[in-house]
Amino acid sequence: MDITIHTTSLPHDDPDAALVFYRDTLGFEVRSDVGQGKMRWITVGPVDQPGTSILLAPPAADPGVTEDERRTIIEMMAKGTYGWILLATRDLDGTFEKVQAADAEVVQEPTDQPYGVRDCAFRDPAGNLIRIQELR
Repeated sequence: MDITIHTTSLPHDDPDAALVFYRDTLGFEVRSDVGQGKMRWITVGPVDQPGTSILLAPPAADPGVTEDERRTIIEMMAKGTYGWILLATRDLDGTFEKVQAADAEVVQEPTDQPYGVRDCAFRDPAGNLIRIQELR
C-alpha cells in the first residue's frame, strides 16, 4: 500500500482568529477558504508540504449532531480537550519565541520529556492543543 496523511481537521469557532494564528503566526499558507461568516472551512498547510493540510472547520456542523452533542463539543473546546495536533520543527526555541511573541496561550515551554523528545505546547484561538516537537 501507498498511503499518506493528506488532511487532518481541527475545529474553529472564529475563522478570522484561526487565520491569524495558522497563517500569520505559524506561517502556513491558506489553500482554501470556503463558506461565509462563522461557517467557513479553511484549509492551511506548510508552504513546502503541498500534500499535507489541516482543515479548520466549524465544530458540529454535521446535521446528524444533536444539540446536546453540540453543547458538549463547545464545552470541550472551551476547556481545550476537544482537538489537538502534533507539529515538528528543527528550531524549537526559535519557533516557541515567535509563537509566544504573537500572544498565543503557552501551555508548556520547551521541555526535555522523559520519553526522549523535546517539545512545547500552545493553544490556538479555539482552544485546540498545539504541541510542537523538536526534530533531531
